[in-house]
Amino acid sequence: MAHQRKALGELMSRNISLLSGKKDDKNSLFGKIAVSSSEASDNELAGEYNMGVSTIHSAKSFYDFLGEDFKSKKAYVCSGSACLCRGTQDSVTSKLNEKFGADNVGEMICLGRCYENSAFHYEGKNYSGDDINKLEQIVSGKHTSPSYTMKSYSDTSFLVEDEVFYTYEDFKELLETCFATDKDDLVNTLKDSGLRGRGGAGFPTGMKWEFCKAQEAKAKYVVCNADEGDPGAFSDRYLLEEQALKVLFGMVICGYIIGSKQGFMYIRGEYPESIDITNSALSKLRELGLLGENILGSGFDFDMNVVEGQGAYICGEETALIASIEGRRAEVDVRPPFPVVEGLYKKPTVVNNVESLAAVAAIFKQGSESYKKIGNGRSLGTKLISLDGYFNNPGLYEVDLGTSLGYIIDEIGGGFNDTIKAIQIGGPLGGVVPVDILRTLTLDFEVFADAGFLLGHASFVCIPKSFSAVEYAKHLFAFTAHESCGKCFPCRLGATRGKEMLESALEKDQKFSEELINDLLETMEVGSLCALGGGLPLAIKNLLEHCADEFKPLMEK
Repeated sequence: MAHQRKALGELMSRNISLLSGKKDDKNSLFGKIAVSSSEASDNELAGEYNMGVSTIHSAKSFYDFLGEDFKSKKAYVCSGSACLCRGTQDSVTSKLNEKFGADNVGEMICLGRCYENSAFHYEGKNYSGDDINKLEQIVSGKHTSPSYTMKSYSDTSFLVEDEVFYTYEDFKELLETCFATDKDDLVNTLKDSGLRGRGGAGFPTGMKWEFCKAQEAKAKYVVCNADEGDPGAFSDRYLLEEQALKVLFGMVICGYIIGSKQGFMYIRGEYPESIDITNSALSKLRELGLLGENILGSGFDFDMNVVEGQGAYICGEETALIASIEGRRAEVDVRPPFPVVEGLYKKPTVVNNVESLAAVAAIFKQGSESYKKIGNGRSLGTKLISLDGYFNNPGLYEVDLGTSLGYIIDEIGGGFNDTIKAIQIGGPLGGVVPVDILRTLTLDFEVFADAGFLLGHASFVCIPKSFSAVEYAKHLFAFTAHESCGKCFPCRLGATRGKEMLESALEKDQKFSEELINDLLETMEVGSLCALGGGLPLAIKNLLEHCADEFKPLMEK
């Protein structure tokens, strides 16, 4: 019976995918759901796509930003890990409450302002730092947030320095060069460079494109995953706002190589400026004939649209992101098949994150040799790192993979401005590295994995000595419980039980069993469908091991 229900559920999801893809490849069903304002318009949308209205309601109810309570707010406080550890948000909340009323203030998870904290959102823009003391100017539209530090520490910059690839003419010239090159040669250049996905999994980008290129299909798609909203990371925000052409070039050339005519930029709604800048760049590319039909007279047609995320961290997982574009609830799908075989609308699809796509432009511009000579072992090229407000030099930096964390902390970051006991590197699912181990590591996928940690987005969220490790573990459980898609119970229930366990220990003096929490973590790690539930145990285990003195008093003897 259970098997039959599972098969029926998969068939229903497949039917929704196929129906949503029939209407118009260029406009996602999800985009229409997000702006659907009433039950009547939901019914019309269901009729337009030949779906049950329950499908529309189900998708709409999934996302934080589409809830009526959320939409009723005027301002939103960042509840990300970096702001939490910095302890700035109580003051921000108080000042927003005073200005707008407590009923008009809500929350958003990480606004990409981790370099100075005190982050909040108002009227389609994000603010941070001393901005909270300039509410009158902000409300009157007379205030602009200052910029942040961006710098490359690599001898060969691929991602930060403007002169590598910046103008529309650069875009055109490189596109012409690539169009004059055999597609297999382009794939081989990418494979030879050693570029691996920068979203966390580290899969070779060239191999992914090659697999998709080999698929026989009437339609294929390219998707940019710009919804990887790891608290502490602001590299995607930087690339979309300061280096958008590099990202868009990666999309176009991927479409050319694999034989796709349509791409989607799925950008998290927490980055409104990124959405505006990307849309402006797309319009300019169309105007210049660098996007659309018969690009540069090559016979190649390709266009792309922005899809605005609506507050669901799980959409950073590629199958959940695909489900979202299709207008389904953003639930994780079981793999295989992988997206390169059966992805968006059940067609072969390449899903790459922002940094991976941006690197492609520089590799084709400067050659694979210049890229692969940088790095260590299988971790080649450069990597963007995000340093939070606990560093004396917070900001966004490009470094060679293989760079020592000691150099990053002391030379690039300028050391800490407080006593730090650990750093969570790689987002909420990344490992928590104690301060006495930090300087033994290098910024390297394999080195991190061998040491029991995870590089991921290479975001650095510092946990000060004054901040409880148990409180931080509770925060991670609570984050996962809130952001779980709910499809698998190890993640959905496990994160909730973990939060309750630590909450009871902290607030009600109800001690918990070490065996029980370890069993819970093992169940999540082994049984979860994706890295949200499966990745969380790494951070909790790191905290249990390296901050044992803080957990032991709360455990049963």
